[in-house]
Amino acid sequence: MGVHLWVNLLDIVWFSRDLHGNMAASKRKRGGQGPVNKKAKKGKFVVDQRESQAEAEPETKNEVTVPAPVSMGKWTNKERVLIFSSRGINFRTRHLMQDLRTMMPHAKADTKMDRKDKLFVINEVCEMKNCNKCLFFEAKKKQDLYMWISNCPHGPSAKFLVQNIHTLAELKMTGNCLKGSRPLLSFDPKFDTEPHYAVLKELFIQTFSTPRYHPRSQPFVDHVFTFTIVDNRIWFRNYQIIEENAALVEIGPRFVLNLMKVFQGSFGGPTLYENPVFQSPNLHRQQLRLAAAAKVREKQAVKDLQKVKRTMAKETLDKDVTDDVFLTPAEKKPVHIQTEAPEPKVVKKNKHKAFKRQRMQRLRR
Repeated sequence: MGVHLWVNLLDIVWFSRDLHGNMAASKRKRGGQGPVNKKAKKGKFVVDQRESQAEAEPETKNEVTVPAPVSMGKWTNKERVLIFSSRGINFRTRHLMQDLRTMMPHAKADTKMDRKDKLFVINEVCEMKNCNKCLFFEAKKKQDLYMWISNCPHGPSAKFLVQNIHTLAELKMTGNCLKGSRPLLSFDPKFDTEPHYAVLKELFIQTFSTPRYHPRSQPFVDHVFTFTIVDNRIWFRNYQIIEENAALVEIGPRFVLNLMKVFQGSFGGPTLYENPVFQSPNLHRQQLRLAAAAKVREKQAVKDLQKVKRTMAKETLDKDVTDDVFLTPAEKKPVHIQTEAPEPKVVKKNKHKAFKRQRMQRLRR
């Protein structure tokens, strides 16, 4: 059923495009006057792709009335999005902003804002640019990236920590879509369970959806923006719709949004929601350093313990316990106590002792 639903949706879009082109051609032929017939027209398209059923059923059952466009090609939704950043961003953030501007034909760009300026100034910038939505990327410490999505100038607004950024240039996916085409927005069912997720869903719909009949957009629907909630984070993906079998192929870019706070006003005001499980990057890096230091201390303690064990082993090896196993105790002798001093020994000393040669000569004589 899902495959046929996608095919039918694409057929309706192509048929509406042809119908709109024919009406515009007739208007040009009549010298700028309106269309001749504003009534609804009948179109034919096959509800089911099975040829056997199509041949069996009569053609009248496959005729569906397609009404004329309500606005007749007039641009009524005036949503415009301002996408810019603060100073100090890296190359990956710059490429991500360029990818978003390419995917969103109703987006506008502006110069980088100084980090010393207050965020309330962005409302004035949006007013000068005639934008009512804003995507502002704020860089801190040249390694942390925060994204603000706001409804200017009355709010609400939300602040996210952007993680796991992968741009179109580095992904090199096989998917591709027409530049300026209108996307379908797909949301996780969890967006309808919590009130803060419902607010974010409405913000995403008004920001990322391309207005119908926008001058810079194309009247085609060939890709899908998906917003999925996993691990208390919002995962953004962009997929192409393949016409043959309505399968999805990823295009890019991709990034993860970690919600921090939801504010009532635009870039400030009372806090409507604060994420209790959010962990700042500074605290995360501090925990990593403490974990590395604890690991080093543990290794040093193991080395000290091994050193103590080696010294204890040397001490026990110096004295063998089995040395005196085969020793026989000697007989006990009575203790002799000498009461008198011993007599001195007489030593004869010959001061004129002859040499051996002289003694031998004397013996021969």
